[in-house]
Amino acid sequence: MKKSILLALLAIPFFSIAQQPNYWQQHVDYTMSIDMNVDNYQYDGVQKIVYTNNSPDTIDNVFYHLFFNAFQPGSEMDIRLQNIPDPDSRMTNNIGTKEAPVYESRISKLTPDEIGFIKVNSLQQDGVDVQHTTIGTVLKVQLHKPLKPGEKTVLDMTFKGQVPVQIRRSGRNSKEGVALSMTQWYPKLAEYDFEGWHANAYIGREFHGVWGDFDVKITIDKNYTIGGTGYLQNPEEIGHGYSVKPVKHKRKVKKLTWHFKAPNVHDFTWAADPEYIHDKMVVQDSITLHFLYKDNDSIKENWKKLQPKTAQILSYLSEHIGPYPYKQYSVIQGGDGGMEYAMCTLITGERKFGSLVGVTAHEFAHTWFQFLLATNEQKHEWMDEGFTSYISTLAMRAVMKDGKNPHEGAYKGYQKLVESGGEQPQSLHADRFYYNSAYGNSAYNKGEVFLVQLGYIIGEDNLKKTIKKYFNDFKFKHPTPNDIKRTAEKISGIQLDWYLNYWTQTTNFIEYAVTDVNNNQITLENKGLIPMPIDVRVVYSDGSTEDFYIPLRMMYGQKSTKATVINDWPWVQPSYSFQTSKTVKSVEIDPSKRMADVNLKNNVFEVIKN
Repeated sequence: MKKSILLALLAIPFFSIAQQPNYWQQHVDYTMSIDMNVDNYQYDGVQKIVYTNNSPDTIDNVFYHLFFNAFQPGSEMDIRLQNIPDPDSRMTNNIGTKEAPVYESRISKLTPDEIGFIKVNSLQQDGVDVQHTTIGTVLKVQLHKPLKPGEKTVLDMTFKGQVPVQIRRSGRNSKEGVALSMTQWYPKLAEYDFEGWHANAYIGREFHGVWGDFDVKITIDKNYTIGGTGYLQNPEEIGHGYSVKPVKHKRKVKKLTWHFKAPNVHDFTWAADPEYIHDKMVVQDSITLHFLYKDNDSIKENWKKLQPKTAQILSYLSEHIGPYPYKQYSVIQGGDGGMEYAMCTLITGERKFGSLVGVTAHEFAHTWFQFLLATNEQKHEWMDEGFTSYISTLAMRAVMKDGKNPHEGAYKGYQKLVESGGEQPQSLHADRFYYNSAYGNSAYNKGEVFLVQLGYIIGEDNLKKTIKKYFNDFKFKHPTPNDIKRTAEKISGIQLDWYLNYWTQTTNFIEYAVTDVNNNQITLENKGLIPMPIDVRVVYSDGSTEDFYIPLRMMYGQKSTKATVINDWPWVQPSYSFQTSKTVKSVEIDPSKRMADVNLKNNVFEVIKN
């Protein structure tokens, strides 16, 4: 990578932070090297962290995540699997029947050579040994010298790791035969922000990390091809499809050291396999797309066809959210489904073509909604999964030429959630939902509906502008729910605190009904617990139609519309009536079906002639 590109990328966060005068975020630079033994799946690591305290607080201790420790019998992840009513099927075995399932945690059955672990052997702050305690998947460190605001400190660590059998996201020897899916493999500094430390145990959900630069060296068997985060610094030594010229390694050389650098990311991931095919293509703005997949005849055709589609997805997302800021992205066969990481994704590869494109579109979209707009997805998972689902379904419709309503599935999923009786507020921590299914529907479907419905409230053009401004203002930061709300308010001039509160912090629902039409007077009723502005379509007896728009009073504004705007509706008022100028044949609330009304049957009223 050219020096000018690296300098430009390094500068991005500082310009972004300057947009918010009172905003601060921590910074960490990692220098790491590991030596991987592909026979026993253990590795020895050396890590140096330069940690900058940009907060106004003096820090006495720090926390690290030791994610691999979750894959041990008796871990919090294991115990959770044994007690949640509907555990993840990838992480359990059904030892009962289909009719009467009994779930057994796969983690509980791991043997010592199958478990995962990260063991910290030594840790120093600025050359002085510090006290540290491993508490499950978290390392608590007592600093020997408090870190004052504006100061930096150096943390040096040696550690040993073992890659667990593939169970969830990370692991070795997946069902599709991928040797190493190296996600969450290193001691990762926890984030400290305006809320304090986010040192949550690893139970099974998402990420939150500190922005910084990574310099990583991976020494591994020379036959293994690696793909992942960052820019390879020594392609002419490595080969494996990265160098311009073929590279022949000496027979005596058993291992190669891969050297990667990744500027301005908050995670580092890689995958490796001796049978990877490595394809690459250069697309817009000299971005290189890498594709690494198993040398398997049954999947080759789909993976070849995937490549131009991925370029189209990149173009769509860059146009409709904001420019992709890095110079490479890798789509890698690995993991246990699909999961986003910095500059790459790991996906299972033995899929039908449509599914392969779909999972790539979704995980690629996560680059914007979580890895650039880095929400704390443990606390605000709906902003991560929901927003990604919203834009990736639109991208899929564009690249696959699908004319179906892209958001229909999200509305059905939300409806199912409401009907289940198991809904909990979206503001609940992702790990703490009672049902996995409730988490999934809340994060993905209800989160997607949040944006579609926001377009109903403020107007589609304003929604598109909101998404672009949100990206421009908060890229390389950690935005919160208030940030998307305030962005939409600034764009639309509409007050939206009520919407954010009702939709994300309660399990209230929307239900409006047309209850009467009498002498051209139409009466509507709010039967639900979430008030909304209302679009109404009236069909007159002469066959003509007229659209009406009823603003919600506490919006203190209205969307741009061609409909006839009538008096606003205060939320405390249970019913609302208005008069038309002609004889009414039928009335319909929300003909666009973008309002997530839980009962559409009473949204239409047909006038019966005597």
